[in-house]
Amino acid sequence: MMTNFRNSVLSLITETSANLPSDVRRAIAAAIEREDPDSRAGLSMSAISLNIDMAVDRVAPVCQDTGMPTFFIHAPKGVDQLFMKREIEEAIAEASRTGKLRPNAVDAITGKNSGNNLGCHVPVIHFEPWEKEDIEVRLILKGGGCENKNIQYSLPMEVPGLGRAARDIDGVRKCILHSVWQAQGQGCSPGFIGVGVGGDRTSGYELAKKQLFRRVDDTNPDHDLQGLEESIMASANTFGIGPMGFGGKTTLLGCKIGKSHRVPASFFVSVAYNCWAYRRLGIIVDPADGSVKEWQFRDENEITRMAKGEGMPLTGKEVVLKAPLTEEEVRSLRVGDVVLVSGEMHTGRDAFHHYIMHHDLPEGVDTRGGVLYHCGPVILKNEDGSYAVNAAGPTTSIREEPYQADVIKKLGLRAIIGKGGMGPKTLAGLQEHGAVYLNAIGGAAQYYAACIKKVTGVDLLEEMGVPEAMWHFEVEGFPAIVTMDAHGNSLHSEIENDSKRALEAAG
Repeated sequence: MMTNFRNSVLSLITETSANLPSDVRRAIAAAIEREDPDSRAGLSMSAISLNIDMAVDRVAPVCQDTGMPTFFIHAPKGVDQLFMKREIEEAIAEASRTGKLRPNAVDAITGKNSGNNLGCHVPVIHFEPWEKEDIEVRLILKGGGCENKNIQYSLPMEVPGLGRAARDIDGVRKCILHSVWQAQGQGCSPGFIGVGVGGDRTSGYELAKKQLFRRVDDTNPDHDLQGLEESIMASANTFGIGPMGFGGKTTLLGCKIGKSHRVPASFFVSVAYNCWAYRRLGIIVDPADGSVKEWQFRDENEITRMAKGEGMPLTGKEVVLKAPLTEEEVRSLRVGDVVLVSGEMHTGRDAFHHYIMHHDLPEGVDTRGGVLYHCGPVILKNEDGSYAVNAAGPTTSIREEPYQADVIKKLGLRAIIGKGGMGPKTLAGLQEHGAVYLNAIGGAAQYYAACIKKVTGVDLLEEMGVPEAMWHFEVEGFPAIVTMDAHGNSLHSEIENDSKRALEAAG
């Protein structure tokens, strides 16, 4: 009986959430060296490197969005898969209770959070037989921000910016380049992509996600696909999207392509985009007692400490903001300014934006001149009833585009903090109402959690669950970059337009 299997899986979940693999660390370290340390890209990578170290030290999530836990398991004949499934579910529930995973499983229709990452078809577990004697368990934690940038193409088609893509390797190339471009900073670039060529719509995406279990530094055994991977890496890194979509030299850190047979009527190219917080590990398990025999994606020459300094270096030119903010303060800001926010900050994500369009704020909450943070934190409740923030990086803001301008007006907000930027409706709202969009560093959940000095309250917790509730924080020295100002300027639009020209040149 595999009495140790549950603990082995719990260790896998904990390590995957908190400790990036060796090959990913090396890829990120190389990207740091390529960027100008004084540029927006360099500042971002500096914060990312410190965040990676902090997550290990705290044994806490690298990024607060631990996604939908997805397991790929190879098992020999005779292993009890039902037992393994039950033990995995118990391990998932325990990891959720202790803050190693954020409770992400919500009912598809009602949005009700189960609170423990268990639900219909959650977690995702793929079992495959093999002839080896041991059990292989691999786990990927892929956050919603990058999952939303997954994309699938059906050839032949017209690819925006690149023209006609036929059912050949050049058509595949055009699809992959477009997939990188469309992610911009919303997928927390620099990123990694897995690509599945062929199959049907379902198996194509599964094949793409499986490519993310290849090592960043491996070589594709298929000569044509190897050449395509190298071509994509060279072209994508001319786009100038850079870390967080701020501009820079590194947009893509890895490209892995696999293929499968298809039916004559269909030719799908499926792309799984993964952010820089590339969390996937594996273990080899003894089928006799369930103990870990070997870890995968861990090397002897691993870079154990990533940060060379103390994170985002301060120059003295930062603008210090203390909430609540005045319109005069906000209108003095310009795209490119680095700000340090202190004072009261409120969180609000998808469910909150929908809610507040139809309801008033909870009693006693005043957001006039306030700062709204697009964040779904990992929060633990202490024995005395107070709350501790375990992870609190920004979520992708573009999902709130249909609501944001109206919410700014209704609540009297002066600053929105998120990642990836927002669209023209929000930009117009910022200009009209005297507000600003501040881009935090995506995935830097520990870096920003350290800026939160106190949880002062929470509203809508029972109705929405931990990630979607309206949390109230007292923050100090919270760093972000102005990327959309109150004068109609948007760094995101500028980078998108410039990278579109580079995409067209790559065609």
